[in-house]
Amino acid sequence: MLLRMSKTMDKKIKTLRSYLLIMAGTGILAFAIKSAYDPIGLVTGGFTGIGIMVRRLTADIVEGGIPIWLTNLVLDIPLLLIAYKLKGGRFIGRTLAASLLLSFWLGIIPECDLARGDYLLAAVYGGVIAGSGIGLVLSAQVATGGTDLIATLLHMKFRSYSIAQILQIIDGAVILAGVYVCGIRASLYAVLAVYLTSRVSDLITEGGKFSKAVYIISDNYEQIASAVMNSMNRGITLLPAVGMYRNEERSMLFCVVSKKEVVTLKEYIRAIDRHAFVIVTDAREVLGEGFLEY
Repeated sequence: MLLRMSKTMDKKIKTLRSYLLIMAGTGILAFAIKSAYDPIGLVTGGFTGIGIMVRRLTADIVEGGIPIWLTNLVLDIPLLLIAYKLKGGRFIGRTLAASLLLSFWLGIIPECDLARGDYLLAAVYGGVIAGSGIGLVLSAQVATGGTDLIATLLHMKFRSYSIAQILQIIDGAVILAGVYVCGIRASLYAVLAVYLTSRVSDLITEGGKFSKAVYIISDNYEQIASAVMNSMNRGITLLPAVGMYRNEERSMLFCVVSKKEVVTLKEYIRAIDRHAFVIVTDAREVLGEGFLEY
């Protein structure tokens, strides 16, 4: 009984955390759009990019143009209905919340030009801020709707292409359309903003504490393993291997260390066996004892 109550409480806390992340992330993303992208005309893809173009194209028809939040909402509603029909209510639950919250924030956050007309600053500010917002939303395991949802639905038809590839094509088309509406200069800086957004969102979702994975092939593997465990206080794994050139069995060591520790590790290896074969690669995220907690 107590275990069931504990699981129920954990589930509620996890759900609450997800919605708080969605609320904060969409608010930060909306701020980036209203304070960096929209004032200078950086079309970075997505329905909000279409909204920026629509607002500029309708500026002579409607005072101030059709607001971005309205375009985003109008485009999202039929898409969410299609997704509901094809994938069911569980699929669009949090996506619906993210879409509505983004339109809400776009409607209430006032426009302010942080970059003061500077395209480079707008791309940098917007990319970093938008990447932070998107990273928080992705941490809740949800997308903000829009072109992300289109890519997901199209993937059901075009299985040979990944969702990321389809999304790149769609957002690329939106950015190209932005060349016509906002000019080539704004579109080129929009590409920079998209790159920064991707890097920052990856940093948030995958963590910034990169480690190093090290593979070691040496006849003195026992001494190297002992140095790693006793002197560096790190775990190490022995993997059986076969050298195909001579078809002989070898022993390969595998361990994960921090970026600072890899220098010390290479010094130990060099002191024990100068002819050891060593491979050092990046480990973008390491969870477990001695590293990040789950």
